[in-house]
Amino acid sequence: MFLKQITVGSMGVCCYIVGCSKTSLCAVIDPGGDEDTILEEVKKAGLTIDSIIATHGHPDHVCGNRILKEASGADIIMHEADSAFFSKPEVQNYFSMLGLEPSPPADRTVKDGDVITVGEEELLVIHTPGHTPGGICLYCAPDLITGDSLFVGGIGRTDFPGGSHDELIRAIKGRLLSLPPETVVWPGHGYGGSRSTIEEEARSNPYLS
Repeated sequence: MFLKQITVGSMGVCCYIVGCSKTSLCAVIDPGGDEDTILEEVKKAGLTIDSIIATHGHPDHVCGNRILKEASGADIIMHEADSAFFSKPEVQNYFSMLGLEPSPPADRTVKDGDVITVGEEELLVIHTPGHTPGGICLYCAPDLITGDSLFVGGIGRTDFPGGSHDELIRAIKGRLLSLPPETVVWPGHGYGGSRSTIEEEARSNPYLS
């Protein structure tokens, strides 16, 4: 599987290009700005965008969705809970304070246990609510793209609307720490580092002790 991490946008979002070498199809995960850079990286890799996936609906992670969709015609995919939550006018109004464009409506919604195919590669959807109601992680062994659920040495903040600290800790401990220890953690921001492992986070992440 082709996997490339790019830091994009004004809020330093870790965007991911995940591709299938056999079919040259790819998914762009969390395009949080710098859309020209993302499209250029896709082109350099010889890939075609087949889907645009949001680990969650916060504008810093989805503000590039419209431009990438217009450029590629790809479907926007989001968990059903975030698709519903971020379509509410009061929620959109709250997050407009970030000055970033919200995502267009999702073309497809997913739930826990669903599989998103990228060519011949498969991404397992793991629902990890707490940062947002419909936050997800995407697992294709040995790689785990965690969005803002789990960072290197940290976790996503839970004081925004729709957040819950208890839910997030429960999801991380119950769903993520049970994955193989060698699983590579690819976070939604590089606050504590650009990548880690489940073993390292279980051992040293202060929020999980």
